[in-house]
Amino acid sequence: MRIVTWNLWWRFGPWAERQKAILAVLRELRPDVVGLQEVWEADGENLAGWLAGELGLHWAWAPCDAPERWQRRLLDDGADEVGVGNAVLSRWPVADRAVLRLPAPEDLDDGRLALYAGLDTPGGRLPFCTVHLTSASHASAVRAEQVTALAGFVAEHSRGAGHPPVLTGDFNAEPDSAEVRPLAAHGFRDLWEYAGPDAPSATWDPANPYITGEEAARVDHIHVGPPGPGTAVRAVRRAGDGPVDGVWPSDHAAVVADLSDGPGTPGW
Repeated sequence: MRIVTWNLWWRFGPWAERQKAILAVLRELRPDVVGLQEVWEADGENLAGWLAGELGLHWAWAPCDAPERWQRRLLDDGADEVGVGNAVLSRWPVADRAVLRLPAPEDLDDGRLALYAGLDTPGGRLPFCTVHLTSASHASAVRAEQVTALAGFVAEHSRGAGHPPVLTGDFNAEPDSAEVRPLAAHGFRDLWEYAGPDAPSATWDPANPYITGEEAARVDHIHVGPPGPGTAVRAVRRAGDGPVDGVWPSDHAAVVADLSDGPGTPGW
């Protein structure tokens, strides 16, 4: 099973050209499940729906219910008609879905959410969740509160599943941060532990021309819940971390994890 998480940078920058680059990266990866953040919807088209159609995947979408702060950042005419949200692409049907509106104080509330999709895999239901936490650099306490709510939300939708829960997303925080560390207490494991020791890890990287004046950081994560029998982590790496035909797909790099049943590296 190949799992991907990727923040797609909404409708910023050369978004029409980036859309094609995003598709090219995903087509090459051939993922089974993808968690997406900053997905746009406009003029009857949804980026996740378009990607799913091109890739032959199922999809689920959850729009932000307070997009005004996002829309004010766009310079385009008609920006107030552009939606933003999270999405899941899946090789298997989406049997059920749920949305968690993440808590935030009024001055930071821009509609961040978590999207759960119960995926109907041959081995049973896979509880899959993708999230986009608050981005303000001074909002560590807000993100910590969001992670607490998130852990309960995932647990609620993972009971009786055939697979351990998978939690993906842009946490806007590094793995050793006060907001991300508590996930371990809820039984989650960061799959980047299984990446090669020399593998480039920053998903927010100043090598990307869309980023200026900031330090490199790994803020995009794939975590899994309590261990499942006989399941192994085969490989973890970045993707989408360079230009495609001269166009960088997003301001974030994606994270890719390959999982399999049977003997292998330590199981999750």
